[in-house]
Amino acid sequence: MEPMLRRLFRVVAVVAIAGTGGCRKSVPDAAPVAKGAPAALEILKGDRWLFTYVEPDGQFATTDKAEIIPAVSRRMVRVLDPSNPAARNAANGEVFVADLNQLLKDGKTQARVLSREAFETAALAQLPAGQSSALAEHPGGAAPPPSAPPPGKGDGGLPPGTAPVVTIYGTSWCGACRAARQYMAEHKIPFADKDVEQDPAAARELGEKAARMGIPTDRVPVIEVRGRLLLGFDPARIAALLGEAT
Repeated sequence: MEPMLRRLFRVVAVVAIAGTGGCRKSVPDAAPVAKGAPAALEILKGDRWLFTYVEPDGQFATTDKAEIIPAVSRRMVRVLDPSNPAARNAANGEVFVADLNQLLKDGKTQARVLSREAFETAALAQLPAGQSSALAEHPGGAAPPPSAPPPGKGDGGLPPGTAPVVTIYGTSWCGACRAARQYMAEHKIPFADKDVEQDPAAARELGEKAARMGIPTDRVPVIEVRGRLLLGFDPARIAALLGEAT
């Protein structure tokens, strides 16, 4: 009996060791953590950077000389490190944005992360607003009826089944809103037309988008172009945003 017990013990021990080894093999080696772009960048004046900024006409341009950027555009500037491709963009397609007023004054500044849409919206918001009307300027009496959409078009000039490229948040009485609608129709730009006074859902929608982008909603129109918000109607800025991205 005793030899049999010893043999049984050896069998159990071998199975236990083999089982333990099997468990160890079943756990995969930990994959190395991918290192993305840094969460923030320190920008030093003497280093080499590329700066993307908005021109007064609404076009975006890039330079390596911070001092030539127009003063009105220096507060919101995209920063790229040409020597380090991994640092050219933050994670998930976001970008690094810095205040070059501080860089030119102190010789250094800290870049923060924004979405590309938020950067372009904020950069354009530095410029004087396009044609617009303050909501507080609503004329007395009843508002005139909304202008009819172009013949053969859906609401706001949007053909049925066509996704809008532009959304105009405006009112029926705002002259700049009417000019914006006419511009879209003449240039065959698919757009949605939303009245923030007559449509509470449209007002809430605009409020949420503007809050994310950090822009006011006290004037109309506010025009959304591919996720960017423009304050007022400015054909040059609309054309710039419909063109190549920054």
